[in-house]
Amino acid sequence: MGHVTNVERRATMDAHAAAVRTSLALLATRHPGRLVEVRVPPWGAVQIGVPGVASVHRRGTPPNVVECDPVTWLALADGTLSWADAVAAHRVSASGAHAELGDVLPVA
Repeated sequence: MGHVTNVERRATMDAHAAAVRTSLALLATRHPGRLVEVRVPPWGAVQIGVPGVASVHRRGTPPNVVECDPVTWLALADGTLSWADAVAAHRVSASGAHAELGDVLPVA
């Protein structure tokens, strides 16, 4: 394997950041609401609705929060990792009664 330069590493980080932000924006557009906050630090967070559940949260952080790393999020977003497998492997942190994204993923 060749040496990875700082420029190549930065380009990969920039591409991941753009992919995370774009996929989160698409998720929020497809599932408007404020019931669940989806966080992918350090590159983004959105609040979404859940199909079949009224979104009644008005201020601050919703009581339902999902958080994962960027690599996990991108695999969830494009369907190469299922929600059930991510939860079983402890690759996501999900708290709250509606912090379940199986019905809204993949995004792509």
